[in-house]
Amino acid sequence: GSGICVACASDAAMPRIIDRIKDLTADTKLFFSIEFFPPKTEPGVINLYDRMERMGLLRPAFVGVTWGTNCSTQDLSLDICTAAQNFMGLETLLHVTCSNTREEDLVRILNQAKAKGIQNIFALRGDKHTGEVGSMPYAIDLVRFIKKQYGDYFGIVVAGYPEGHEESVSYEDDLQNLKQKVEAGASLVITQLFYDVNVFLKFVKDCRAIGIKCPIIPGLMPIHSHSAFCRTLSLMKTVPQNILDDLEPIQHNDEAVKDYGVRLLVNMVRQLSKQGVRGFHFFSLNLERSITRIVDELDLLDETVQRELPWKKSANPRRHACKE
Repeated sequence: GSGICVACASDAAMPRIIDRIKDLTADTKLFFSIEFFPPKTEPGVINLYDRMERMGLLRPAFVGVTWGTNCSTQDLSLDICTAAQNFMGLETLLHVTCSNTREEDLVRILNQAKAKGIQNIFALRGDKHTGEVGSMPYAIDLVRFIKKQYGDYFGIVVAGYPEGHEESVSYEDDLQNLKQKVEAGASLVITQLFYDVNVFLKFVKDCRAIGIKCPIIPGLMPIHSHSAFCRTLSLMKTVPQNILDDLEPIQHNDEAVKDYGVRLLVNMVRQLSKQGVRGFHFFSLNLERSITRIVDELDLLDETVQRELPWKKSANPRRHACKE
């Protein structure tokens, strides 16, 4: 086992994320969430639990756990969510993909999630592949299915694509698809990553113009290495030239790239917050140092954190410096 008995988890449900966000936005503070993925090995899973527990001390509004490609980790993802929610006290968002999952497997996973007290589902189509195709080809089919089977029990989150989904007919057509997902029962949108703040702000404005009223949270990924950054370029149509220019001379210096990635996201959050954006979803790649530094730099640490944080304090009594 992974060292955590998920079978004995309590089934006490926490509030849905959308209800939590309504409470959080009643205040003026910024909030953030963190996304993890299920590791491929047993030691990796144990290491992730340790990391999640440490990052849980940062008091994220919620944590998300993805499914592997072709839903290869669906049971492990559920176990990680259960451990995070019932043992670490973290509100959780379970990713569920439908295009490659049989309906009976979806029902089993959703029933188990409900039994474990998980109340938030990120409804996604999933990667296209040539293997077995599920009975629901699109995310909207999963949204409708969840609403029909479970009513309002689950808060449903869907993905937004600030420059349009790569397979969509057009940007406008993709916005209409998003509107239909919200009308079908989704209450929150988290976007694909981007590095151009104006791209996100335009996307939100365009969403509002066609009647999408629910909260839209930007998805942000710290740059951990130049090679990892290059792999993400295919997910975006627009990357500011100055970022590419800044990274060019330091691309072989991993520490310099990490430092740059932290500064970049801190500046992006500050720019977005000046435009009224309140919540930020960080794609962690299961790495804690950059996100911890970003949260620290932005002074997002919850002041009610009583436990001693697991890194050396800096001179500033309200700031904490990570030593990872």
